[in-house]
Amino acid sequence: MALFVDGPISSIEELAAQDSQLLDVASTEGIDVTQKMALAQEELGLELETLVPRLLKAVVATPALKLWHTFRALEMVYTDAYNSQLNDRYAGKQKQFAALARWAQDRVMVHGVGIAADPIGRAATPAVTATPGNLTDGTYYVTMAWVNREGEEGASAVPAAETIALSTLVVMPGSAPANATGWNVYAGSAPDGMTRQNATPIAVGQSWVQPAPMGTAGPGPGMGQEPSYLKAVARVLQRG
Repeated sequence: MALFVDGPISSIEELAAQDSQLLDVASTEGIDVTQKMALAQEELGLELETLVPRLLKAVVATPALKLWHTFRALEMVYTDAYNSQLNDRYAGKQKQFAALARWAQDRVMVHGVGIAADPIGRAATPAVTATPGNLTDGTYYVTMAWVNREGEEGASAVPAAETIALSTLVVMPGSAPANATGWNVYAGSAPDGMTRQNATPIAVGQSWVQPAPMGTAGPGPGMGQEPSYLKAVARVLQRG
């Protein structure tokens, strides 16, 4: 699971899975769904700062937290839609998602906030270039993830793509988090076909030169850390 601070913890596709009319409504009413997701994330961040002071950077995006964000963002979309048109259908949707957001928030309260003991952030997209080698010609997709001292991976980077001919790939990570002890590289000929290429974590500051043939038996990129523990939080009054 990604960390809360890694970026938006739910996607437009996940919002649309909860409300099949979302994209049509957003287009018709001129609503920026990405902006609403960002505002919902900011709001949840402020609430989490109150619930788990000084631990926001260690909060893991558990399924309950993702649902809270999803429903809060949908509530914001339909609040805007209703305020624009005063359409009762939008008012019904706004109330529905407000209730679901309160329900999801309550699930977080009941089960606790997921905390990573040694949080390792999402990696930035690595720099990928070609160098002389004998990897099969074609386009390759490459991602990476930082590893902490416990061997836990952070969330994988947005993949880079590189087309090569009569060469191979050199992968260079960006700046490492202070607690990173190494990194893993994943590559493949399709975005959904990347597998880990290194047997043991690569040292911080070291690049990776892809050997041929490309490995296909390793695990795929992960989504990030599981919580080390669930931190109990005090129950609070729900929003109106």
